[in-house]
Amino acid sequence: MIDDTPLVELGRDGRGLALLTLNRPDRHNALSGPLVAALDAALAALESDDTVRVVVLAGRGRSFCAGADIGEMRAAAGASEQDNTREAGHLADLLQRLDRMPQPTVARIHGNAFGGALGLIAACDVAIAAHGALFAFSEVRLGIVPAMISPYVIRAIGERQARRYFLTGERMDAATAERIGLVHAAVPPERLAAAVAGVTSALLEGAPTAQTEAKLLIRKVTGRSDAGDGQVARETAGWIARLRAGDAGREGLSAFLEKRDPAWKER
Repeated sequence: MIDDTPLVELGRDGRGLALLTLNRPDRHNALSGPLVAALDAALAALESDDTVRVVVLAGRGRSFCAGADIGEMRAAAGASEQDNTREAGHLADLLQRLDRMPQPTVARIHGNAFGGALGLIAACDVAIAAHGALFAFSEVRLGIVPAMISPYVIRAIGERQARRYFLTGERMDAATAERIGLVHAAVPPERLAAAVAGVTSALLEGAPTAQTEAKLLIRKVTGRSDAGDGQVARETAGWIARLRAGDAGREGLSAFLEKRDPAWKER
């Protein structure tokens, strides 16, 4: 039996609001290859649609997004560095597209947001989280690094905070995420919908062309360019591919799947 449930659901209203909802609730919206492809395709369709004014990104079920798909990580551990680089490039392309969307983008976060999910959040223009949400750059505990998401996250939280949270992999609550700049606001769960609605209403007050130009202006004055961003994307995809195929990456994933401590924690 073929499951034709869409991995990304699209909802729209008459004001020009588009809601993209990650739809793998049974896997906490983990970023499988098909989900990455579906989200990238959905964003590509919206970016060229003049009737779309604001894009909101959310997750169905108990989590916003649990990060990388564990089943695919298992396969990646046995794949070549070349194959890993190709697969990593898909997520790099998705993050770049989200970052460059001409329309304002808003992340609506609840539940868990780990690993690659934090790249999605940081690539959005505005991020609002519910109290109770948990965030973590968990990669180092798997023997890898948050390579592809790092350009977007470091722009959001700065080098100093990245030094702590990239290296510890510790979990942080929504209040901490707000304090370090990963999200703009943390609100009670019952207020999340209203808080996002307030931001989207404010965004709908702006001129679409001016908002697009404002995003380009920010890229310009912060010294970014298409060529430079593209080079970083390629380099970070290669970085994560090398570590996934390396000894620490394979040991970290094996330990996670086998529910044991990795070798570097053994006494």
